[in-house]
Amino acid sequence: MPLTLPFKALQFKQRLLTRMLVTSLSIITIVGFGLAWLVNTLHAQNSYNEETAKLIAEIPQVAAELREHDLIPDTSSWLEENNKQKRYVIASCDDNFAQVWTSSLATDRGLFDTCERFKQIQFDSPPYYLTLADNQGYFAYLLSVDIAGIHYNLLVMKDAAQLEQDNDKFSTRTYIRLAMILVLALVLLMSAAYWGMRPLVRMQRELQLINQGKSKSLSEDYPVELEGVTQALNQMLQQSTAQQQRYQNAMNDLAHSLKTRLAAVHAITDDRELTQQSANEKIMEQISQMDQLVKYQLKRAMLGRQGLKQEHTAIGPLVEQLAQMLFKVYRDKQVQFTANIPANLQFPGNKGDLMELCGNLMENAFRLCISRVHVSAKIHAQGNFELIVEDDGPGVEESLRQKIIQRGVRADSQSPGQGIGLAVCDEIVYSYGGQLTIETSPLQGARFRIQIPVLH
Repeated sequence: MPLTLPFKALQFKQRLLTRMLVTSLSIITIVGFGLAWLVNTLHAQNSYNEETAKLIAEIPQVAAELREHDLIPDTSSWLEENNKQKRYVIASCDDNFAQVWTSSLATDRGLFDTCERFKQIQFDSPPYYLTLADNQGYFAYLLSVDIAGIHYNLLVMKDAAQLEQDNDKFSTRTYIRLAMILVLALVLLMSAAYWGMRPLVRMQRELQLINQGKSKSLSEDYPVELEGVTQALNQMLQQSTAQQQRYQNAMNDLAHSLKTRLAAVHAITDDRELTQQSANEKIMEQISQMDQLVKYQLKRAMLGRQGLKQEHTAIGPLVEQLAQMLFKVYRDKQVQFTANIPANLQFPGNKGDLMELCGNLMENAFRLCISRVHVSAKIHAQGNFELIVEDDGPGVEESLRQKIIQRGVRADSQSPGQGIGLAVCDEIVYSYGGQLTIETSPLQGARFRIQIPVLH
């Protein structure tokens, strides 16, 4: 088990990390390729536009080379014939954007102030949009041309409506592509969320089973990232279970402890030798002990036994008080009770614990003895406290000595009881780091020996 659990935790850690790594890489790859696709498309279109602009700027050099090879006539009649188609709206401006030439199509449209209007927006970012004298919108393309050593700014106008329609088509295609990429990324993110949240969904199901009482704790094979949470929850569940068990044990122990006091009250009320005042005093004494027992058991249920140790209690008076009570309960047996307890000897613990120990052991001894019960206590030279309760009854078989200190197990099935008293004693002794042993007494009955280390 110590080797299996870390190995399983390592496996689940690797699986969870693999999920997150694969999903993250997939999303990054898809988004990256999508953006690269868009950037490449834009780059290709920009490159085309830039190259077109360069070619337009080199028209004079091309024309000069054609003229050099006699491919362009010396007369300008061919220009007039080509210009009759009126395909271009062009204006030529000087360095100060004063209009020095206007194409025939621009002249027909009365566009004689194109350069002046462009001068007002020349510092804006392209594309340059102009509304010219014909009240139509144009996109202006600025070309710098040097002819015969003179610099000209050539403005070529294109109908804005057609270009805007083309741009709208391009924008639509771009947004559609981006939407496809985002949808795919969203699907991957949802898959990653589902994949990564599966351990939490499983934890929710297990907590529901615990709430329904079908399970007691969370399983241990969770990914290492959730180990701290599951361990904290399991510890909380264990503490809650232990608290409930303490409450249940305390109530059972309280019922067991009160049983003897109630029997003593009945014996006192049936004792005709006692006066009314004496009977009332003894009954009030038993009620006071019951009150102490109730407070003790409630405190034990809240704090556990570890919170009840930091006290010292005189043994002799309490043993004598219990003996007087048991004389009343078992007055028909005429028990011969003896005690060997130093006057100043103290129990290294809580009075309620001492009352439980002596009360349970002495009640068993009085109930099972033939006629003799002996209690002794001392501190050994090694520093251990020892309490012995013995009787001359039938004793306890060696095969049963370890079993009868368990809750609900009884050696004597003929007499009434719940099998709680010895279990309570063993729990108390264990909480003090001591030991409860069952032996054969020199009186021929059972000897219960308690040894507890004394802390200085």
